[in-house]
Amino acid sequence: MKIIFYLSTCDTCKRILDEIKPGPDVVLQDIKTNPATPDQLELMKNLAGSYQSLFSKVARKFRAMGLHEMQLKESDYKRYLTIEYTFLKRPVTIVGNKIFIGNSDKAVADAKQAIHEG
Repeated sequence: MKIIFYLSTCDTCKRILDEIKPGPDVVLQDIKTNPATPDQLELMKNLAGSYQSLFSKVARKFRAMGLHEMQLKESDYKRYLTIEYTFLKRPVTIVGNKIFIGNSDKAVADAKQAIHEG
């Protein structure tokens, strides 16, 4: 399985997709129109090790909802990821049993290599 969870309205995601150049064997899932399902989030958590590692604290709603003032637990991260797509760090790339989270140079380079190796 090769899948990239991204946001079509995000310029960074667009730039990364242009860089990665996913082929027809890669599923592209726009989380705005097709949010990650609870099962997909569970898979991501299992591969990443925690919901917190999937959670974006730079999302606009993080501060707007006052979450920056709270001590969030793993169950909170799971709940917020389930109800608000913008809290998912983007992009998230899954290739087999490997996950690449976010837009750091290393994550993008590793995701690109994994996509084109398999």
